[in-house]
Amino acid sequence: MIAWAEFKNLTLEEKITTLYEKGTFVMAIRYYGYKINLYLLGNYYLEVFINHKHTMIEKIVPLDTMHSRMKFYSDQIKLPEGTY
Repeated sequence: MIAWAEFKNLTLEEKITTLYEKGTFVMAIRYYGYKINLYLLGNYYLEVFINHKHTMIEKIVPLDTMHSRMKFYSDQIKLPEGTY
């Protein structure tokens, strides 16, 4: 599996391809002007920010467990301890 240190250095297009081929979709939330897809890749979670007005992926970032978005995720699923 690809390590975070390697993944973060990929281009956006390479990140998208890697997630499509090797990642596991967990869930999606709406957050302001974005649809955010949560993926599991190896042992880390990634958020894919999709601008639904422009139908494009703007960024892919590691899950920030201290962000207020966690409330949206935790309302819907239970993330395993120690995996984020």
